[in-house]
Amino acid sequence: MALPRALLQYICGIVLLIASVNALKFDLTATPQRDGKKERCIRNFVAKETLVVVTAIVSGSKGDGQMVNMHIRDTVGNEYGRPRDVAGEQRTVFTSHADAGFDVCFENILQGALKDFKPGRANNPTRHVELDIDIGADAKDWSAIQATEKLRPVETDLRRIEEMIQEIVNEMDYLRAREQKLRDTNESTNTRVKWFGIGTTTLLIALWGWQIMYLRAYFRSKHLI
Repeated sequence: MALPRALLQYICGIVLLIASVNALKFDLTATPQRDGKKERCIRNFVAKETLVVVTAIVSGSKGDGQMVNMHIRDTVGNEYGRPRDVAGEQRTVFTSHADAGFDVCFENILQGALKDFKPGRANNPTRHVELDIDIGADAKDWSAIQATEKLRPVETDLRRIEEMIQEIVNEMDYLRAREQKLRDTNESTNTRVKWFGIGTTTLLIALWGWQIMYLRAYFRSKHLI
């Protein structure tokens, strides 16, 4: 019985490691609004109809001369939120509309007395940002699910792992379908190139035969042959 338990612990560790790689911390330097829009974006991929929770913890406070704005959008044009003047914790929950990558963008604009601050000098005003993106099973409130369905902690963990594994299987199926589509496109292109080559060769042979016949008729008309 030790082997299955060890294997289960290994799988749980791998899944939880994958789930934890979405956390990101960085400093966002403030810039004057006159310098144009300068965003810092983090991109992630999400499948269609998937729950996503974006949690951003921004240092500082409102009115300190810096205004941090967020913009969440995907690569096909869908927008999921535009929180403005973010300070403290900001949580955005949405369900994706397409199989596409989505961007979480931040900009830090100088306000008030700091408007005329010139970036590039020492001690540039900055805000510290801690970003956590939860997708699919990670985005669910498992404590609430456990309380509602009266599950034991082990059952809750197994349920979560089951959903995460199902998401991995679905992603593999999606990649397999993409691979099949690309293979079909490649084969179709190869077929078209082959027939184009055959047609071009046939046309050149026909043109070569016509030139021989034309030149022969021309020389005969001139009594050269």
